[in-house]
Order: sequence, then C-alpha cells, then structure tokens
Amino acid sequence: MKAIVPVIVAAGIGLSGPAQARTLEAVRSSGEIGLCAHPNSLPFARKAGDPPGFQVELGRVLARELGVSLRLDWIITQYQMRSAGCDIVLDVIADREAQGETRLRISKPYYRAGVALAVPSSSTLASFQSLNEHTKVGVQVGSVAAMIIGQRHVPISTFGFESDSLEAVSNHEIDAAAVTPTAASYFNLTHPDKALRILDRDESVADLNWNVAVGMIRPDDALREAIDGALERLRNDGTIDRIYGRYGIVLQAPK
Repeated sequence: MKAIVPVIVAAGIGLSGPAQARTLEAVRSSGEIGLCAHPNSLPFARKAGDPPGFQVELGRVLARELGVSLRLDWIITQYQMRSAGCDIVLDVIADREAQGETRLRISKPYYRAGVALAVPSSSTLASFQSLNEHTKVGVQVGSVAAMIIGQRHVPISTFGFESDSLEAVSNHEIDAAAVTPTAASYFNLTHPDKALRILDRDESVADLNWNVAVGMIRPDDALREAIDGALERLRNDGTIDRIYGRYGIVLQAPK
C-alpha cells in the first residue's frame, strides 16, 4: 500500500549513480528550490487550476521559509525525478527501508498516515478485525494491504486507483475500501452526497502505518537542517494543518 501517493512514496525512484550534493547555499544563490510533483493528481498536486493541491501549497510556504521561490518540476513517473533536477518531493514515507532504492534523505516527519477502511455510513464494520469471509474489500493491486487482507482470507477486489475503490464502495459494489485517510477524506469533500465513514487505522499492523516526511534528493546537511527547521515552524503555527484542511484532511501527529 506504500505506492498509493502519486510518484513520490513508491520505492525505486531511480537515483542511482554519483551525484553532487545540492547545498543550501546553492539553493539560496539560485533563488529557488525545485519540487517534483505529478501534474494531475489532486489532492496532491495539479499543473493548472485552483486549488493547486496541498503539495504545491506546502512547497510554496517551505520555499518562503527558506527565503526562495518555488520551482515546480512536473513529472509523470517516478523515474523522471533525477532528470527533472528537483530538490524535494513531499508526502514521502519516512522509513529508510522503504526509501532504500531512492537514496532520498528524509526530513523529520510532519504527519502520520497509513491504511484505513472507508465504509458506507450504514455499515456495521468497526475495524479491520471486523472483516471476514463475507466482506469484500477494495485494495490497490500489488499493495501491502492486498497481501495482508488476503492472508486473512477476506475476499478482495483490486483497483488501480484509490478513487476507483472509493467509488465502488459508494455504489455498494464492495463493502469497504482499504485506502489512505488522505484519499478517503478528499473523496468525502468532493462527494458530499456519497460521503463514507472512515474507520481508525489499525496501529497494531506496522506495515499499514507510517510517518510522512519531505524527501530530499541530494541535500547537504545545511539544507536538510533548514528544511527540518521550516517544517517545525510550519507545524507549530498550524500552517501545515490548515493547508491539508483545505482538502478535507485532518492530519495526525507523527509517532
């Protein structure tokens, strides 16, 4: 399930080979910091229109904290990141093992995420433990959630995108969708007539929960520390919560 956030959460971004560090001094000298994002992936980001996505909004305030402007580097696949020349990616799993192939340096986490169940408001399901051989659950193809739920002998239905599984729940084609609270919350914001109930994540299953951070592609220590400091200020003054809140998302503190 760790590949659900567009482009940047999945491992295997392809940053192999030697590369020169991107220093804080170089960022400030150029007057900009580059953010890689997908051009059509609301609520994360989009190239045209309003709202621009929470990654774009957070990127702008991070850049402001660093005293530079934000440059958006639009990529469709994770393998374009290196050639795009960006400096950061957002909503990255804050786990060295998960980012092993990407070689990303990870900031201090700024929220907690994972996999939750989205169910119809009338559903009697209360948790992952409520699932049984009679409940069909929508999962992303090839995800960790698909494996874990399938091992419990719960019927699954696979989907390419979280939004598709959420639509299937709202249309009563399946009983639940195993998705990120981010996706489910944005679905509810944009489909108020089909709003689903989002059950609490099950923290007892480590692989279905993770902290989220900024991924830095080739930072020196000064740039990493500057981003950590900016994130702390933006968390403390409520800026990050307000940005995600505009997309219907209530963030949970990292653990």
